[in-house]
Amino acid sequence: MTTEYLYQQEVDRVLSALMPQNQLIVKVMLQTGMRLSDALQMPIEGLSTSGWYVEGKTGKKRRYGLPRPLLEAIKEQAGPEWAFPGRKPGTHKTRQAVWRDIKRAAVAFRLPQNVGAHSMRKVYAVRLMQKYGKLEKVQRNLNHASGSVTAIYAMADILLDRKLQDRERRRRSRSR
Repeated sequence: MTTEYLYQQEVDRVLSALMPQNQLIVKVMLQTGMRLSDALQMPIEGLSTSGWYVEGKTGKKRRYGLPRPLLEAIKEQAGPEWAFPGRKPGTHKTRQAVWRDIKRAAVAFRLPQNVGAHSMRKVYAVRLMQKYGKLEKVQRNLNHASGSVTAIYAMADILLDRKLQDRERRRRSRSR
């Protein structure tokens, strides 16, 4: 089952329930559109308000931008090597630890969607689509090879609206 889009109120709820370090990681994802694995592998050396990184999944170079307050918060809790240090010295935080915390937060608020770390990338894509109104710009920003995949991300809010409306219609028709 694929992860789904979150409305802003739900993003705020999930953020409020996350552990502090995981909250920062999710904020990075929402700000940059990074995949979780890429956010976790950010080295502290050279980290600034803007720069380049190589995506782990695609091997493509991608630009990021971080607001200064977010960058400062990252640096305050960073380890000597990684922006988001793990429990063991010299390691970064694991994807599983962040994923579990996001799932726990979504369950705590009884969100109807399948929420995961990748939901944040969909939120980022919808925000870009709302800002620019151009699918090609969203596609370039996400480094997607396929416009059809980008469309699923960029219109995730509309797709979720329809899914929830359909679910509600089915529920009503069963209760009659």
